[in-house]
Amino acid sequence: MAAALHMLDASGRTRVVEVSSLHRTPPWGKVDQPDFLNVTAEVATTLAPLELLELCLELERRLKRVRIERWGPRLIDIDVLLLGNSNVSDVGLEIPHPRMLDRAFVMVPLAEIAPDLVLAGKSAAEWAAELDSAGIERLDSGRNWWRDLGE
Repeated sequence: MAAALHMLDASGRTRVVEVSSLHRTPPWGKVDQPDFLNVTAEVATTLAPLELLELCLELERRLKRVRIERWGPRLIDIDVLLLGNSNVSDVGLEIPHPRMLDRAFVMVPLAEIAPDLVLAGKSAAEWAAELDSAGIERLDSGRNWWRDLGE
C-alpha cells in the first residue's frame, strides 16, 4: 500500500493529501481467506474520473495485482470512492462507490480522515458507527506510516 501511495503521489497529476491509519479487517464477500489491510486516502487530482481509474489500474498492474476471483486474495486493490461532488456511471466505474456505505472496512478508515464528510444525509462518522465493525482493528501506524516506509 505504501508503494501505491508513493506512486500516486509521484504521478504528476495526483497528490496524496491525507491517509488513514492501517486497519486489519476480516475478509468480506469470500471469507475463507486471511484478513486484509485497508486504508483510505484523500487524493487531490487534475485527472478526469476515467483517467483516475486507469491510473489506479495501472498502479495495481505495476504492483503485480492478478485478478483471479471476485473478492479473492489480492496484493492490492485501489478503489475510487468519491471524486468531489461528481456522480459517474460508466463502464467499470461508479462514483460514489455504490457499496461503500455498507462496508465498515471502507467507512471506518474514511471516518478517521473525514469524519464530517456528508454522504447520503449522514456524516462518515455516523455511517461508520452504524455498521458492524466487529473484527476491524486499527493498527498503531499513525497517519504518516506510508511516508515513513519510503518508496
